[in-house]
Amino acid sequence: VSQLLLWEVATAVAGRLLGINPFDQPDVEAAKAAARTLLDGPAAERPADGEVEGVEVSGPASVTSAPDLAGVLRATAALVPEGGYLAVHAYLSRHDDAELEELRADLADLVGRPVTFGWGPRFLHSTGQFHKGGPAVGVFLQITGDAGLDLEVPGRPFSLGRLIAAQAAGDARVLGDLGRPVVTLHLRRRDAGIEALRSAVRGR
Repeated sequence: VSQLLLWEVATAVAGRLLGINPFDQPDVEAAKAAARTLLDGPAAERPADGEVEGVEVSGPASVTSAPDLAGVLRATAALVPEGGYLAVHAYLSRHDDAELEELRADLADLVGRPVTFGWGPRFLHSTGQFHKGGPAVGVFLQITGDAGLDLEVPGRPFSLGRLIAAQAAGDARVLGDLGRPVVTLHLRRRDAGIEALRSAVRGR
């Protein structure tokens, strides 16, 4: 506990010396606002740019024109600049789909650059600020999926599944507006889609 308090105070002091507010998250709020805008409108799915091996693909043309999932991943890796990184955002269940985290090391071998992994939407409140407010050297790979058991949010006109989808789409919109490349892979069938991804990255 003492170390926690020490570094909280150190962060506040460093922010003061640098002339910044260490508690401000302007780019996190931008993603929240984009998600709210999507939720306030009618529920409408944005059509994917393409589909390979049962996985819907959206993103730059160099990625969506790939003939297979391995090609999609190679094309995504090619977008990462020298000194850049690939951030994998999985808007799935960190319990039921935990094996997805194993892709990080395999993708790092493929990309030859640092690869981070975060479970959405929780990462939006931590590394999400860096992704949008930090250096423009990141490429972002979103992995989304159809909700299995979906529940309505009490008192709100949308479900938890739609809320998570809006958070993913909102973050992608803000990243895109900032010129950060975003590739979205949507798994209609989660188990089959995850297995296809694992096979693609390991059999590249």
